[in-house]
Amino acid sequence: MKEKQEQGRNVRIDMILAILAVGMVFASITSAIAGHENAAQRIVDRAQITLSDFIHSPKNVSLRVNLDQAKGVLIFPEVLRGGLIFGGSGGTGVLLVRDESTGNWSYPAFFTIGSISLGLQIGGEASGVVMLAMNQEAIDSMFFTSYTIGGHDSISLGPMGAGGERSRYLPDLVGRFISYAKSRGLYAGLDFTGSIISERTSLGKAYYCKDVTLAEIVLMNAVSNKGADNLRETLKKTLGAS
Repeated sequence: MKEKQEQGRNVRIDMILAILAVGMVFASITSAIAGHENAAQRIVDRAQITLSDFIHSPKNVSLRVNLDQAKGVLIFPEVLRGGLIFGGSGGTGVLLVRDESTGNWSYPAFFTIGSISLGLQIGGEASGVVMLAMNQEAIDSMFFTSYTIGGHDSISLGPMGAGGERSRYLPDLVGRFISYAKSRGLYAGLDFTGSIISERTSLGKAYYCKDVTLAEIVLMNAVSNKGADNLRETLKKTLGAS
């Protein structure tokens, strides 16, 4: 009898431990999802700040002009560049695509940009980057697993130097993308030839609380998040305002 009671007590203890273990796993998963969602919202918020900074700068007239013709925009609030011996760059940002029939912008999809280059580079710097996708080829390239920016046929520079007097305007540009960057308070065209752009699906899943494809986000408007409304509205107000 005593032996059966002991066995019953052990079974109950095992069950309690199993329940606690399941609870801990669930809590950790929930915490991880919440962490990704918060990280995604921070990226969106910083993208909004970066875009507003670029748009309202008197040195970025060409950005406002070319944005009127852009089919999409990539915003990277911070791209780290430089290092010791191995120079590298990388950052996470968002892609929004414009609906040409309504003028509305999609909700954001999340992307990373990164590249590695060899050479003696001491120190580093961070840049805010806005890249305009100027044609359908540029938008289509975003649907690759990863896209490597090519040479002059793929990307053109925005302001050539710190000022805006020599900025390049359409239709002179032939690239799929136009890049604009700001580092240490100065605006300049930053060449991202050779950089790799790829989607961050984990951030998209956390931000929209479900598995979602890039097409569903930027083309089909199948998902939404009010946290991105200010960013979308900033882009919409800019059209035709240059």
